[in-house]
Amino acid sequence: MVRVFLPSQLHSYCGLQTRPEVVGATIGEALNELDRLFPGLKFRVIDEQDRVRPHMRLFVGGDAARDLTTPLRDGDELLIFGALSGG
Repeated sequence: MVRVFLPSQLHSYCGLQTRPEVVGATIGEALNELDRLFPGLKFRVIDEQDRVRPHMRLFVGGDAARDLTTPLRDGDELLIFGALSGG
């Protein structure tokens, strides 16, 4: 299982669960499982070309990840952050 930490802007799409656990050998598989559990969630993180949206950041074990094929191991933590902007 992989524990996923979701940012507050996604809580409304996942029944206010902030740290769901999913099965997935890659980031892409984990996001697919999240989308199966919480329809529409993946689209908020991944665009139509299967790329991480520019305003979203993914981290696995403290390392930044942009590739959906990044491997995950049992016990990993996938952190999803919404980038902040302002002027």
